[in-house]
Amino acid sequence: MLDLISLRDRQHELCINLPEGQRKLLDVGMSLMLNPRLLILDEPTSGVSTEEKHGVMEILMRALDEQRVTAIFVEHDVDIVKRYATRVAAWINGAIAADGSPSSVLADPTVKREVLGI
Repeated sequence: MLDLISLRDRQHELCINLPEGQRKLLDVGMSLMLNPRLLILDEPTSGVSTEEKHGVMEILMRALDEQRVTAIFVEHDVDIVKRYATRVAAWINGAIAADGSPSSVLADPTVKREVLGI
């Protein structure tokens, strides 16, 4: 599992000493040890530095793919959504306002106005 989440070289360190992105990968690795079919992740890149977030997501997506785990994640970073999501649902006032590919949902006029503020 340490190889899968790219933490083999940090195996003897306390998790408190790991950068936020690596702690998030460790959390996912511990979850994957339970052999789930589905993981629900709340903002997997929150608190992760801009320089680190894509690397974290690349490792995360590879691990999920190799373990054949479906993931649902809440993410407000539009760059991450565009790059890694295969399907997006945008919610407004507790209801789904748009559902589909990242490009179609992010281009939706209501989503742009109400969710993205543009």
